[in-house]
Amino acid sequence: MSGQKRSDTDEMTFAEHIDALRPHLVRGVLAILALAVAAFLCKGLLIDGVLFGPMSAGFPTNRLLVWMAGLAGIEFVPGIERMQLINTAMAGQFNLHLKISMVAAFCIGFPYLLWELWRFARPALTERELRGCRRFVFYVSAGFFAGLLFGYFIIAPLTIGFLSQYSVSEQVTNMIDVSSYLSTVLNVSIACAVVFQLPLLVYFLTRMGLVSPDFLRRYRRHALVALAILSAVITPPDVFSMILVLLPLFGLYEYSIRISERTLRRSSGTEGTTTEGK
Repeated sequence: MSGQKRSDTDEMTFAEHIDALRPHLVRGVLAILALAVAAFLCKGLLIDGVLFGPMSAGFPTNRLLVWMAGLAGIEFVPGIERMQLINTAMAGQFNLHLKISMVAAFCIGFPYLLWELWRFARPALTERELRGCRRFVFYVSAGFFAGLLFGYFIIAPLTIGFLSQYSVSEQVTNMIDVSSYLSTVLNVSIACAVVFQLPLLVYFLTRMGLVSPDFLRRYRRHALVALAILSAVITPPDVFSMILVLLPLFGLYEYSIRISERTLRRSSGTEGTTTEGK
């Protein structure tokens, strides 16, 4: 049955593929718009609670970082509650409201969008490919939200705290535009959401034969250096912040090695043979 579906899909023209994709896109867009309207109506929670959360000294992560820094004998002062944001455009605050509503709708509706795309692609896959892509939507969504939360709760407060207090001269006063603040929070959060797709990327690369566990182990030290550089770039320039970000990222790399091992065993039929023997 799946082979027949694959054959039928291969014979479809480009226009027929677009026609098949259209209803999935329409449903996805309608869901995002509905979520955006709901997010727009929750202005207080979304703007004051979520968007401006990392700039508060009472933010859970800021309080945790102060406590951890104290244990390590390192001085860490958030000092960002006094930061004042300004708006320099006539429609700046309204555009901010629209933008954050759309971003929130996309993040919340991401699993549904992915599921609609999966429903479109599924008929073209063989049984073997379907087995290899089981729970695809779940794993991609889990990595997306894990990275998003890591960026929002860890990297965003560190970045905002450092950049808001950094000064090259007493003659220069920081007057931070609200759109610049928004871009900082969104950029670091979305970047982490993308980085946390590494295990899934390794899984597919292993299935294609482009990556192996031995390859990942051989270049573990190189990966550690690369992750350390990445941590130094996306966090304030202090050892405490860099290590705080480096450890989870390196743990993600080690987890990717285990994913590659498991995928290789399944591809070679080791697990399948064991299961049949039972």
